[in-house]
Amino acid sequence: MWHYEPPLDDMRFIIEEVLDAPGSWSQCPDFSEVDAATAREVLEQAGRFAAQVLAPTNASGDLHGCRLENGEVRTPPGYREAYRVFVEGGWPALACDADDGGQGLPKLLDAALYEMLLSANHAWSMYPGLLHGAYRTLKGHAAPELRERYLPRIVNGEWLAAMALTEPQAGSDLGLVRTSAHPQDDGTLRVHGTKIFISGGDHDLTENLVHLVLCRLPDAPAGTRGLSLALVPKHLPDGTRNAMRCEGLERKMGIHGSATCVMHYDGATGWLIGEPNRGLAAMFLMMNAARLHVGLQGLGHAEMASQNAARYARERLQMRAARRPDGMPPAPADPIAWHPAMRRTLLGLTALSQGLRIIAYWCAMQLDEADHHQDQARREQAARFAALLTPVVKAFLTHHGFHGASAALQVWGGYGYVHEYGIEQCVRDARIAMIYEGTNEIQAIDLVMRKTIGDGGAGLNELLDALARDIGPCATDPDLSLHATAFERHCDAARNTIVKLMGSPNDDPEWPLRVADDFLMGIGYTLLAWAWARLALAARNSHGAASARRLESARFGAEWLLPDGERFWQRAANRDARLPAAPD
Repeated sequence: MWHYEPPLDDMRFIIEEVLDAPGSWSQCPDFSEVDAATAREVLEQAGRFAAQVLAPTNASGDLHGCRLENGEVRTPPGYREAYRVFVEGGWPALACDADDGGQGLPKLLDAALYEMLLSANHAWSMYPGLLHGAYRTLKGHAAPELRERYLPRIVNGEWLAAMALTEPQAGSDLGLVRTSAHPQDDGTLRVHGTKIFISGGDHDLTENLVHLVLCRLPDAPAGTRGLSLALVPKHLPDGTRNAMRCEGLERKMGIHGSATCVMHYDGATGWLIGEPNRGLAAMFLMMNAARLHVGLQGLGHAEMASQNAARYARERLQMRAARRPDGMPPAPADPIAWHPAMRRTLLGLTALSQGLRIIAYWCAMQLDEADHHQDQARREQAARFAALLTPVVKAFLTHHGFHGASAALQVWGGYGYVHEYGIEQCVRDARIAMIYEGTNEIQAIDLVMRKTIGDGGAGLNELLDALARDIGPCATDPDLSLHATAFERHCDAARNTIVKLMGSPNDDPEWPLRVADDFLMGIGYTLLAWAWARLALAARNSHGAASARRLESARFGAEWLLPDGERFWQRAANRDARLPAAPD
């Protein structure tokens, strides 16, 4: 009953018409041979894999889950076979540089690929999801001999990677990490410690698995300044098993097919990545890639909830609708999709999915231009924009992925609470994305304290200026002026709040932290206002029924959903609202 149809037409429209990605690629020498036709072929083939190979493993993987047998993790039936097809198709290497054996395609296309993978099966997609971040980390920081040994096998998907950060006493506060690493005479490290919540810490999809482990060298400074990064493989170069093991699998609310491991390193052999005590700097590349990936999880769940709710609502007959489509004869019952309450939910889900997709894809475009654009000034600006967008994409998209799925469950009524209809798994799976890779609250603190107050609001104001220029034509088009007005309202609220944050009283240093969540959500709605304006502009210049639906979707978002964002700005700007002391 749960079915995935890759939204290829919408994805193509956003890539080609809304964002003009081919125009951007033409300004990037490394992408000079990438055009709209190439992108369409990639999307078509990726959609076929996601829908035909991966999606059928989703529900069964949730029921079977992972098992720990004789110290080895076994993934659900069908997972290994799907991964083999994934590797044979060359998908792991999509956005890796051609010099390293990759296909050298834009991160935007990799984001589109992962949207489809995550829509089809979130849990399975966790395994290859860290591949590109590990690739970037090793390419940027590993010693030549380590790159030669591990990079090619990560690029082609022969080996997968895991990110080992969290410890029982060190959740979001990595400064409390205790895992130790002791240098040996042969240049290796001996790693001791226990890590928890390690996604894909062990599995049977690949023969070897590369762990990137945060650890402390002897006499390292306290806190995050004393963290180093070690490469610790499951199997050593001579083929022997390393001194590391999975001690348990977490029994979780969702993503049952993803092995969430407790990992113990008992003097495991490893190698230093990057400089001593500079582990976070080396891992930062992996963490940024992971946060975009998690944001795409929210988009994937919103998309799946939207299309399956619409499909069910068209088939489910209940009561007579107050308004029937023209020419339809009276009937005892009508599809619930005709009823106003359901129409509002379904239209909201569709508009939200479109807007979130535009935001995520534009973030991926900024990452591409930051690395590849021919103009240095544009590269630097794109890097600034990507740094601002990353926490918003992670937090805002995952928030709406979960809450959108929860709203969609209501379309099924009681049936939505039953596993066989699929939406209850979608709700369960979506919830974790608001927590891992830095909780949404931490993303909000990062946005406010480091990326807004930290530079006096210069970067965020620069971003708002660029967004305003981008949708300028809406203001002179009577049919689109509501988009200009909606964006201006949110943009003004953002600028006013930034000014207030800059002048926050010294006697209340907690104020920016109290309102950080509201500030991030307000910025997210400002981006949605921009995204729907871009969608409307592109649809206005196109023709046909699909363009009419996109115009309608953008208008619905502006009229019905953007007002939700105003309450966040009201709270964010209210410096007088205090939090009581914590309860005893």
